Amino acid sequence: MTEPGTSDTAAPESPASARGRRPWRVHDLAASDPDGELADRSGLDESAEHEIDELMAALVALRRAEEELSTASRAFMDLGATDMRALHYLIAAAHTGELATPGALGEHLGISSGATTKLLDRLARGGHITRGHHPADRRAVTIAVSPATRRAAMDSMGRQQAGRVRAAARLSSEERGTVTRFLLDMAGELSPAGLDWAEGSTRSAGAPHAR
Repeated sequence: MTEPGTSDTAAPESPASARGRRPWRVHDLAASDPDGELADRSGLDESAEHEIDELMAALVALRRAEEELSTASRAFMDLGATDMRALHYLIAAAHTGELATPGALGEHLGISSGATTKLLDRLARGGHITRGHHPADRRAVTIAVSPATRRAAMDSMGRQQAGRVRAAARLSSEERGTVTRFLLDMAGELSPAGLDWAEGSTRSAGAPHAR
């Protein structure tokens, strides 16, 4: 099966590659689905199959860059993946003028109220967040990212993540529309929602807001 998230490492050199043919990659159609068992390719010629192989290679490169950036960001901030997602949400909420609450954060992350409290305690001990009273309800708590943590996050992974915007800005309006349709179509094709064999895992994973 073609999996954009799999490694793009080429196989060890074979006699065929030694004769000048490009080494196969795990996402190549000839390697992942040589007989069209998983996807009907009857309407594709050799040129179209090559283009799809290169498109899959580009997706692999994107996924690898995202994973490397995520790893580097967590190491730089000395925080875990969920902590980083929490900070991202809190920074975005502040940018939009929204007062972030533990309930909203927990809903975004798809975690329980108890897990949210533990996460916030951990971030507070590290000096990454502050808690305050909600102006409309003194019994409610609001959360804000500390200025130092916000600056560190914005100047490191935030600036690097903005590369997505820079890349999208280099496209024409028509190209952006094409890429958007492709990505949404692929997301629909890959989603395990409604599949019997994936029902347990998708239900337990929850559905965090895409914010």
